[in-house]
Amino acid sequence: MNAEDFLLFLKSIDTKPLRVLDAAIPISEYTPIDLSENNSDLNTFNVSSSQAWQTYVEQYLKKHNKKVAFGGYAEKRNIYKRSTYFKPQNIEEERNIHLGMDLWIAAGTKIYTPLDATVHSFKNNTNFGDYGPTIILKHQINEQVFYTLYGHLSLVSINNLKVGQPFQAGACIATLGDASVNGDYAPHLHFQIIRNMEDYLGDYPGVCSKKNLDNFIINCPDPNTLLKLNY
Repeated sequence: MNAEDFLLFLKSIDTKPLRVLDAAIPISEYTPIDLSENNSDLNTFNVSSSQAWQTYVEQYLKKHNKKVAFGGYAEKRNIYKRSTYFKPQNIEEERNIHLGMDLWIAAGTKIYTPLDATVHSFKNNTNFGDYGPTIILKHQINEQVFYTLYGHLSLVSINNLKVGQPFQAGACIATLGDASVNGDYAPHLHFQIIRNMEDYLGDYPGVCSKKNLDNFIINCPDPNTLLKLNY
């Protein structure tokens, strides 16, 4: 299945929005947020501070009178400059383009699988600026297999998890972590679709360089094909 057909397949899974947050939160309570290098508001606070980020997101939600801020797919961001994890010596390899969708909401928020799944792998990715606790689920619909990644979780989310453990669509799989465990970010879920996991376990790049973007976009299509949030 080529990339275009795979996108059509994802869109066809359900005509309604699929949820990774509580379905009791209506779509009308979601608002898009721009965290790209083009957002001048990000020059007004210390982007190296997770607390400053949390304050910014909380004020943004209050201003818009919403509960969830979302966005970030294929977004070029400056925040990754704070961590050597994303900055190799070769500038062409600098990773600063985001490959998932972020959903910004409070720590402790429950996370749900949008589809029937089994646990592919999980891991606490502890690099500064990394995912922190991470779960990767495997989905199979007819003969089509793909994966979803959930990053920036709480430690308790992976404490008793087992590879191969099944979850039905709509089951709670985790809770969001805070800055002390989630890679030092304001609380949010990083949600990513992955076609081919290659040899990764409990981890997969969520940020890439411009040089490698085309390949990653094919392997990690827009999560909004499942979530169907309105931009």
